[in-house]
Amino acid sequence: MTSAVSVAFDPLLPWTVLAVLGTIGLVLVLLGLRAGARGTIWRLGSLVVVLAALANPSLIEEQRKPIADVALVVVDDSDSMAIGERRQQVQAARETLKRKLGQQEGLEVREVVLPPSQIQLGSERPGGTRLIETMRSALIEIPQERLAGVVLLSDGQVHDVPAGVPPELGGAPVHALIAGRKNERDRLIVLEQSPRFGVVGREVTAKFRIEDPAGGTAPVTLSVGGEVVKRIDVPVGRSVELPITVGNPGANVVELEVGPGQSELTLDNNRALFTINGVRDRLRVLLVSGEPYQGERAWRNLLKSDPAVDLVHFTILRTPQKDDFTPVRELSLIVFPMRELFEQKLKEFDLIIFDRYESGNLITRDYFRNIAEYVKGGGALLVSVGPVFATQRSLYRTPLGAILPGAPTGDVVETGFKPKVTEIGQRHPVTANLPQAGDPNKEPEWGRWFRLVTSRTERGNAVLSGAEDKPLVILDRVGEGRVAQLLSDHLWLWNRGIDGGGPQPELVRRVAHWLMKEPDLEEEALRATAVGGRIEITRRTLAATFPQVTMTSPGTSPGGATRTLDLRQTAPGLGMAVVDVDKPGLYRFDDGTLRAVAAVGSPDPLEFSDVRATDAKLKPLVDGTGGALMWLADQSDPDIRTVRPGRAAGGSDWIGLRRNEGYTVAGINQLPLLPGILVALAFLMAIASAWWREGR
Repeated sequence: MTSAVSVAFDPLLPWTVLAVLGTIGLVLVLLGLRAGARGTIWRLGSLVVVLAALANPSLIEEQRKPIADVALVVVDDSDSMAIGERRQQVQAARETLKRKLGQQEGLEVREVVLPPSQIQLGSERPGGTRLIETMRSALIEIPQERLAGVVLLSDGQVHDVPAGVPPELGGAPVHALIAGRKNERDRLIVLEQSPRFGVVGREVTAKFRIEDPAGGTAPVTLSVGGEVVKRIDVPVGRSVELPITVGNPGANVVELEVGPGQSELTLDNNRALFTINGVRDRLRVLLVSGEPYQGERAWRNLLKSDPAVDLVHFTILRTPQKDDFTPVRELSLIVFPMRELFEQKLKEFDLIIFDRYESGNLITRDYFRNIAEYVKGGGALLVSVGPVFATQRSLYRTPLGAILPGAPTGDVVETGFKPKVTEIGQRHPVTANLPQAGDPNKEPEWGRWFRLVTSRTERGNAVLSGAEDKPLVILDRVGEGRVAQLLSDHLWLWNRGIDGGGPQPELVRRVAHWLMKEPDLEEEALRATAVGGRIEITRRTLAATFPQVTMTSPGTSPGGATRTLDLRQTAPGLGMAVVDVDKPGLYRFDDGTLRAVAAVGSPDPLEFSDVRATDAKLKPLVDGTGGALMWLADQSDPDIRTVRPGRAAGGSDWIGLRRNEGYTVAGINQLPLLPGILVALAFLMAIASAWWREGR
């Protein structure tokens, strides 16, 4: 506690009035002196006494309580601080600062720590080490007049250093103590260009470079979806363009990894992750209709309604052998382009549909054989049959019979029935949760069909059944391709709303997309989706049980840490598990048959773009505030000094803290300097002296 004495005035009249009175009195005194009047000096004295009394002076004694200055210590504990001995260096410096700052009289020490990065997938907040943002948030709670200075403990890899000095500092110095070693060496991969979208089946180009002080070449591995696609050697320091084929619709997680170099601080920046969202180009569909019927236009309208479909449609109205005496000039002038469709341009189609087509001499066995080979090589075939499928003119009696999953028994059932999802169909994504299917133990809500070509399922899975539980829709894989068989020509009844209608567009859409290998409709699939700090693992299967899934976490050690997950059934054929994760990177999942990956956090983390300790990023801020910058490896125990505002606040081996000398007033004693009696006596004496002088 200290005291301070000062003089204060509390005028009885406004200062303006006192000034006017003083001026008038002074003029009168000057006139008296000029005229040589006696007693003028005593009149001046009486004027001074009156004006001083009106000013009402007091002697003020303040009891002052000093306010402690505040020193802010900001500690960087981001992920890059785990490299080498950086955290140990910072911890030792923290203990030293606490001890020395605690010895400073009238100084309060506050500390704030920037924790390791949090996983914020999809967040718009910039990544990296936000140390200055942490400092500014802490400065909000510290009055500028109390701030003595800021000490930053970091490896210098700070990604939010402003161009100017933050106004929250209020002129206080900022000092930076850098952890790590000077001139550190590290190999890293820098992603310069990463495509976000690509057309399925086509190539996109990624651009990257390898930085390594050792130079030479470096081995790079390209993986897509956890599967190694390519290994190449690239020159260090040069940009490299790498073509990548987009394999699947949806997210394709791409990983570029460079092998360890001679000098490594961490292997986390030897990997670069990005995601290519695969989109399908316009789908080319070939629809070949046989004998005309009411449902033919329903197929055409359904396919034409999709703007992503390019439809080529041919209807076989008559075969060359048909002779009904129609004049040639009245026949169609368009020749069916069999050779062009089924030989030259067959592989350009994504899907081929035969609707109620019967075998004959128009499409030869060689062309049917081409179609079968097209399917085995990765193509898609949908066959919708009519009554002729049960006869000798059945497509099953052509080379297509080798790839069709349902063999006709020769019977056609014509009775009303409601299609029903089979037991395996309830687990198959094509028919699971099909609209209007209702409860599995109850009758579906959709309308009836009235014709079914009976067949036996030789391969594949019957996902819908018809009358007498005979197979109605059969799905099968053939080689690299897929086949779907619809054993009725009454699908169009749903589209017309007969007997309540049904989900014809949705069923056809699902079947077509399954044929074209849409990932979301795979009946055997393992998926992993990252949502913030959680990963959702889903397993789709036709089996009754779910295998255990092994999760491999990202890490610098080969393979990383692993754990086993048990899936719980959430729907028929669908199992799920949810795990919480706390580290960004690529997580791998394997159930012994299928594999999946999930990229957690930023796909290209700024935190590990460069982990070499540096003083270059913080130097402008330190110099702008007059602070000191030093490496803890060279100077781990700097001196602490207090300096006056405006003086140098740092040197090569010391850091300065501004001395603000703030205080609060604990009490005030006020003593009037001119009591009323004293003023009256002085005034009377001055007037009496003036009269006495005039009377002589």
